Amino acid sequence: MQNTRSKEIVSTLLLLLTAMIWGAAFVAQSVGADNVGAFTFLASRSWLAGIALLPLVAVMKRKTVSSEAGTGDRRILITGGLLCGFFLFIASAAQQIGIATTTTAKAGFLTALYVIIVPILSIVIRKRVPARVWISAIIAVAGLYLLCMKGRFSLEPGDAMELLCAFLFACHIMVIDHFSPKVDGITMSCIQFFACAVFSTVFALLIEHPQWGQIRSAMLPILYAGIFSSGVGYTLQILSQKNLHPTVASITMSLESVFSAVFGWILLHEALNGREILGCLLMFSAIILAQLPSRGQNNNL
Repeated sequence: MQNTRSKEIVSTLLLLLTAMIWGAAFVAQSVGADNVGAFTFLASRSWLAGIALLPLVAVMKRKTVSSEAGTGDRRILITGGLLCGFFLFIASAAQQIGIATTTTAKAGFLTALYVIIVPILSIVIRKRVPARVWISAIIAVAGLYLLCMKGRFSLEPGDAMELLCAFLFACHIMVIDHFSPKVDGITMSCIQFFACAVFSTVFALLIEHPQWGQIRSAMLPILYAGIFSSGVGYTLQILSQKNLHPTVASITMSLESVFSAVFGWILLHEALNGREILGCLLMFSAIILAQLPSRGQNNNL
């Protein structure tokens, strides 16, 4: 049991690092959007992330040490990677479409509602959700509202797409939860990026007609988003989720909004008011509560 708790703590810390990387990527994505279309940016970062992981995949294949993840069936690996890539693509596309007709702050809040959708999906597939995790998810939603929403909340046409995006990202989390314990996480992540890259490229060519000059002008944001936000961030997500309840993982990853605000304060000198600081504190409190061991775990430690 002690070993299990240690794995959970390490995995949570890795997801905190993931949320930090994603939070810092907000600036890169904003700059990149000024130069290339949404599908072009997603395709570029996904191709880069997949290519960046190829050497690591090759190294892992040379290792002869057997493990449960390394002995997964090839068809399960490919299926998991393709499904992850598909949900990553359609979730990102829905988010971008919705942002066009709603505010960025509201889009961030509605997208992060996956923290409450994930436990609902867990119940549907008969996966137990502890009471403290439900409470943590509700606290996280309250924190997200205080952090993201300014003024009166009202529904706009694009908000339905952002809610769809939240559902699709929740599905992405659940797919990872199902496949990550069965296969090599790094290889599945690599397949995920190439699948997402192919889908994005098709739509970029059909809708945006990208030019190399535009891509070169957005190269620095693409490099950060491709190597760090996608290559490192989403791979850490896959590797970490195998040791965590999907709801706990979703709550931890929702701290992306907190780190985005913090980096905006540090790098862009954007002020944080008392309401936003309270939202950040509530979200960190939700993480701590979700990590508290249950009564049964305490007895076994």
